[in-house]
Amino acid sequence: MPNELFDPPALEHGTLRVVPLGGVGEIGRNMTVYELNGKLLIVDCGVLFPEETQPGVDLILPDFSYIRDRMDDVLAIVLTHGHEDHIGAVPYLLRLKQDIPLVGSGLTLALIEAKLKEHRMQPYTLQVKEGDKEQFGPYELEFVAVNHSIPDALAVAIRSEAGVVLHTGDFKMDQLPLDGRLTDLRAFARLGEEGVDLFLPDSTNADVPGFTPLEREIGPVLESVIHRSKRRVIVASFSSHVHRVQQVIDAAVANNRHVVLMGRSMVRNMGIASELGYLDVPEGVIIDAKKAADLPDDRLVYMSTGSQGEPMAVLARMANLEHQIEVGPGDTVILASSLIPGNENAVYRVIDGLTKLGAKVVHKGNAKVHVSGHAAAGELLYCYNILQPKNVFPVHGEYRHLVANANLAIDSGVDAHRTILGEDGTVIDLKDGIARVVGQLDIGYVYVDGSSVGEITDNDLKDRRILAEEGFISIIVVVDPATGKIIVGPEIHAKGFAEDDAVFDEIKPAIAKGLQEAAHNGVRDTHSLQQVIRRTVGQWVSKSYRRRPMIIPLVIEA
Repeated sequence: MPNELFDPPALEHGTLRVVPLGGVGEIGRNMTVYELNGKLLIVDCGVLFPEETQPGVDLILPDFSYIRDRMDDVLAIVLTHGHEDHIGAVPYLLRLKQDIPLVGSGLTLALIEAKLKEHRMQPYTLQVKEGDKEQFGPYELEFVAVNHSIPDALAVAIRSEAGVVLHTGDFKMDQLPLDGRLTDLRAFARLGEEGVDLFLPDSTNADVPGFTPLEREIGPVLESVIHRSKRRVIVASFSSHVHRVQQVIDAAVANNRHVVLMGRSMVRNMGIASELGYLDVPEGVIIDAKKAADLPDDRLVYMSTGSQGEPMAVLARMANLEHQIEVGPGDTVILASSLIPGNENAVYRVIDGLTKLGAKVVHKGNAKVHVSGHAAAGELLYCYNILQPKNVFPVHGEYRHLVANANLAIDSGVDAHRTILGEDGTVIDLKDGIARVVGQLDIGYVYVDGSSVGEITDNDLKDRRILAEEGFISIIVVVDPATGKIIVGPEIHAKGFAEDDAVFDEIKPAIAKGLQEAAHNGVRDTHSLQQVIRRTVGQWVSKSYRRRPMIIPLVIEA
C-alpha cells in the first residue's frame, strides 16, 4: 500500500538523508538524492517510458521539485551505467544548472555526452573506473565493477561520517561475461568487512529463483536462428545493449551476412561503443542501408530499435508498413530483449503485425534469444551473505520486486526492522548505524510531451484517453438571454462516437426542455446552461450507449 504523506523533520548535522525521486515502485526513471550537512549527491537520473494509458507522452522524468531550489548544493551526479532509465533525464536536470559535474565510466560518459550534444549542452565530466576513489564535499565515493547488459557499469560505495552506503545500480553475477568483466565480489567482501550501514540493491529479478543465465548462451542460438533464415533477419534490441549487438555481429559474420544498423540511437550508440573499443566490428561487416539495397536478402541482418513496441521505433513502423523495409514471407524477426512491465500489449501487437506480414518472429518466449541483465534471487543472496548489511533499502523495481528483495534480505539474517520497503519519495535517515523512514514526499510524474516538459497533467491524459476510447460530442446552442428560448440549434457533432449525427435527433427535444426549465427557474448565465446540456446529453449517452464521451457544450447569447 502507498505510504501516507508526511514531511520529514529538519536534517540533523552528521545524519545522511536518502530520498529516491524515481525507480522505487517502478522500472525506470531511477534517481536517488543523498543529503549530508547541507550538501547533495545524486546517483542516476533516468527516464521512464510511457504506457498505453499515457497517450502522446514521449518520456516521464523524475520529479525534480524536491531539489529544484537547491541546485547550488548539488556536488555531483553519479551515473552507474549508460542505460536510458539511468541517464535519460540528465539533460532535463542540467537545464536547472548546467555546470554540475557528471561522474561515470568512459562508455557511460560518452553516451551521455552524445545525448547532451543533441540538447546543445557541454557538460562537466569526471571519468572514473573500478577501484577509483573521489571526494565530493562530505562524501568519499569508491567505484566497484559490476556486470550488466551494458559494459562499464559501476556500483558506488558512499562513505561519510554517517556510515557506508552501497548503491549497486543495475547488476548481475555472470561468471563467464562476454567482456571478461565480473562483478567484483572481492570488493563487496572488503566492504562487508568494513561494514555496510545501508545497502540499496537492484530488485528487478528478486522474484526470479536461482541465477540469471549466462550471456554467452545467447550467441549460439542467434547464430542458429540466422543460419536457418531464408531471407532477411531483423533483430530488435535496446539501442545501448552493446553485448547483444556484438553477438548479432558475430552471428552475422559466421553466416556470411552484413549488418545494417537501423535507428538514430542505435547508430549513435554503437558508433561510440566501437570507437571506444567496447564493440569489435570486423572491417566491412557493417554497411549502410543504401548499400544493403544492392545485396541479396540472405546476406543481410538489420539491427534495429523497437523491442518494446514503441510506436515510433523501427520495428513498429515495419509492422505498420510505414518503413522503407517491407517485411514479408521468409523474413525472420528476432526480439532480443526482455519485456519491460507495461509494454506487453504494444509488443504483442507488433509481433502480431509482423506475423500477419508473413515473417517468422523469434522472441524470448519461444527461443533463448535474450537473458536478463539483473541479478536473480540466488545472486542477491550471495550479496547479502557477503556484505551482511545492517540496513537494506531495495530499489529499482516494482513493488512485488521490492517485497521479494526485502524477504531475501530477511532470510539471510538482516533484521526485519532494518529492512525498509519504500516508494518514490520515501525519506530515509541514516544515523548511528540505524536507517529509518522519517518522511514521505508527494512525488509525481513529470511528462515530456513534444517540446513541453511538465505542462501535461494527469487530468490532461485522462481527457486524451476519453477522446481516444469514448469519442467527442459538441453541442452548439444560440439562446435568447432574456427568455432562455433556443433561437438556433442545438447543433450536435461527434467524432469517434457515431458515423451518423442523426443518432442525436432523439436527444434534441430533451436539451430544449432542459434549457426551458432552467430559464423558468431563473438560470440565465451561459456556464450554468452549458452544465444543463452536459448533464442531459451525458445521461442519455450513458443510458443508451453505455459510453462516456467527452461532451463540450457551447451556449451563445443572441
